Amino acid sequence: MNGKELSLALRQAGPVFGTLITSPSPRLPASLNGSGLDFVFLDTEHIALDRSELSWMCQVYQQLGMAPLVRIPEPNPNLATMVLDGGAAGVIAPYVETAQQVKELVGATKCRPLKGQRLKRHLNGEPLEPALKQYVDQHNAQNVLVINVESQPALDSLDEMLQVPGLDAVLVGPHDLSCSLGIPEQYDHPEFEQAVQTIIKQARARHVGAGIHFWGNMQQEIHWLRAGLNMLIHSADISLFTKQLRRELEDIQSALNPAMPQTRFRQQDVII
Repeated sequence: MNGKELSLALRQAGPVFGTLITSPSPRLPASLNGSGLDFVFLDTEHIALDRSELSWMCQVYQQLGMAPLVRIPEPNPNLATMVLDGGAAGVIAPYVETAQQVKELVGATKCRPLKGQRLKRHLNGEPLEPALKQYVDQHNAQNVLVINVESQPALDSLDEMLQVPGLDAVLVGPHDLSCSLGIPEQYDHPEFEQAVQTIIKQARARHVGAGIHFWGNMQQEIHWLRAGLNMLIHSADISLFTKQLRRELEDIQSALNPAMPQTRFRQQDVII
């Protein structure tokens, strides 16, 4: 998928599938080609990727038809434009809590090259001249905007944020959201489940995509997809690798000594 196709899928039905890529290995993109991924999630909030490195990763995944969505370190419009200039298909902004933040991010992702006072006036309702509007729409047609909903204040402001034109999807941040709710990492807690269901229901009612990045039980992912979730970031390259490695080493250990307890190889999910 390219950015425009991803945006349409998020607003319509979906679902679309991605995974978190932490490795900048040049061999990885080709290995993932044909995997069924619609997009990849590149995270610069928690992972050390420099701007040049990130740019070539975006360019390669774009060419292979896996739209690169880049999470910036903070909900800063200038950072959003930087990753788009580097080749990202879209921006994921972390810990967004207000409609004003969403509006400013829309300005950065959907209104370039407008800047300064001209951009502020447009975001406040001033229409563009027909030729300029056509140019801006075409210039930004491939850009996707996703915001992380990962706090109680974000839940409180959700309906207002969803009404900002230009927002493509909201993405649940399970770890931070569960902590904000006072139930850290209790992803089967009724309060967490209610929050996820609220996000799905309100977002889809506004024809905005609803997603989650999750690394736990796949049955929970399927449950949320059946409830209307239409954007799934499933696990991460490092987590999937360690799970499979653990499984294979345990099989080898069991074959060598069936009586030995399977306790040596343990895996801890990467929480990002």
